[in-house]
Amino acid sequence: MAQGDDGLKEAPQPDWTAAVEVPLPKPRAAAKDHDGHRDRLRERFTSAGPDALADYELLELLLFRFIPRRDTKPIAKALLKRFGTLSDVLNAPADLLTEIDGIGAATALDLRIVTAVNQRAFRASIRGREMLSSWSAVLDYCHAVMAHETREQFRILFLDRKNALIADEVQQVGTVNHTPVYPREVMGRALALSASALVLVHNHPSGDPSPSRADIDMTKTLVDVAEALGIKIHDHVIIGRNGHFSFRAESLI
Repeated sequence: MAQGDDGLKEAPQPDWTAAVEVPLPKPRAAAKDHDGHRDRLRERFTSAGPDALADYELLELLLFRFIPRRDTKPIAKALLKRFGTLSDVLNAPADLLTEIDGIGAATALDLRIVTAVNQRAFRASIRGREMLSSWSAVLDYCHAVMAHETREQFRILFLDRKNALIADEVQQVGTVNHTPVYPREVMGRALALSASALVLVHNHPSGDPSPSRADIDMTKTLVDVAEALGIKIHDHVIIGRNGHFSFRAESLI
């Protein structure tokens, strides 16, 4: 209220309906560059294929799908620095992935899903194929699914008379340095599947695939029991992060 010559008068009220122009911030050049980088990377992948991209770029391209509003290049490089290779990244446990800045639980799960799909697709691609002629692919598969496990696993590839894959099964999961193996269970499962041959595979979480005395003794026992049942054990492969050990190649079978 305002006081004038004629007493108190009502002060004029502001016009609240008047439009107020609020300047909007201009798009940052960095955001434009970020979007342009993604477009260029996608174009390189589309036109030249994955071999034209470095490992960190391929991983960066994948992370675009999971982290849409953040620069994924430093995240991709940090993942490779921490774990080593693309395979190491995709097979790393989720709890270790989330230790990397920018990788939350959802993104870690997404990466694990990608790995699971790849493994399932590869398993389907070799089912029914003669395994021994695809041995390098079999080793790649075993390395992918087992090299980064934090506990020992004992896996068996069951083959038919033509050495085609019938089943791929994890028989036992043990501790960081031991997996119990029961010959009766192994042979019982082989007979149930009508398997004619087996490939035994287990991993060493330490990374060193060299066999222990227990590994050698257990393998000999399984070979002897299988032979008595007319089942052939083609190989026992130990998987480590940096390679593998083949009992067949070392003349231990």
